[in-house]
Amino acid sequence: MPEVREIPEPEPGDGEVKIEVQASSLNGFDAKLARGFLGGDVEHQFPVILGRDFAGIVTEVGRGVSGFMPGEKVFGVVAKPGLGDGSFGEYVVVPEEIGLAPLPAGLPYRAAGVLGLAGVAALACVDAVAPVHGETLLISGATGGVGHYAVQLAAARGAAVIATAETGPQVDLMYQLGAAHTVDHRGDLAAQVRQLAPDGVDSVIHLAGDPELIADLVTPGGRFSSTLGVNSAQLGDRSLTVTAIEAIPDRIVLDHLATETAADRLRPSIARTYLLDEVPQAFADFSNSGNVGKLAVSIGG
Repeated sequence: MPEVREIPEPEPGDGEVKIEVQASSLNGFDAKLARGFLGGDVEHQFPVILGRDFAGIVTEVGRGVSGFMPGEKVFGVVAKPGLGDGSFGEYVVVPEEIGLAPLPAGLPYRAAGVLGLAGVAALACVDAVAPVHGETLLISGATGGVGHYAVQLAAARGAAVIATAETGPQVDLMYQLGAAHTVDHRGDLAAQVRQLAPDGVDSVIHLAGDPELIADLVTPGGRFSSTLGVNSAQLGDRSLTVTAIEAIPDRIVLDHLATETAADRLRPSIARTYLLDEVPQAFADFSNSGNVGKLAVSIGG
């Protein structure tokens, strides 16, 4: 179980930026890291500080940094080769060249703090299946952090989004965010989708659920993107274009997401906000499937 403890304040190295963190949020990556599921995949530098997303104020820059200066408001994603530095703390040090972007005027820390990793993943998922006006797109796991962004991004391109959601507030939110239809994953998902799209959906964004069952709902020649590592080999001889998504938080993508959010064209949904010393409870709550959108963390005020 994660715990809050005192550690030395980090200092920026060459090409790095030090940020006083004001806001952050939980992601599936954080939950996997906390449970030890990434133990053999990525180098760990102990003590491992959890947290990928951040929004805050630049306090210091290392040698060679030219694009940011102390006092500037920024947001982004901790993107370093090893796992050690994280954003669930008062300060974080990140490289200038990836995972860092200016915070647009009018975009609050709280909104930017839930935007980075989930927003980048959602945009990558939507780009991979490239929905066009009038096509049907099933988003499995639509009410989660990545999913609720993907619903909005796909609907904005004119797709008829079918979103998985439980009856009640989840369904209401999906319609508010632009979904054309909802289906309840607790029931017969295939029958519900077939009723809406008898010949199959044009594409799928897979964020949760049985990938083979969901792939069977796509028309031959359709597209399938997944944040859960699903590739074409796992889906057998199905005639699909399959993309395993890697969320890369480059500056162009972060700038685009921030612009859309500042203009209220992309709306973060925050289920609950925790203080820094409440982060262990946030991890306990993260597995609750009733959460809609993001679990935010308020750090600097």
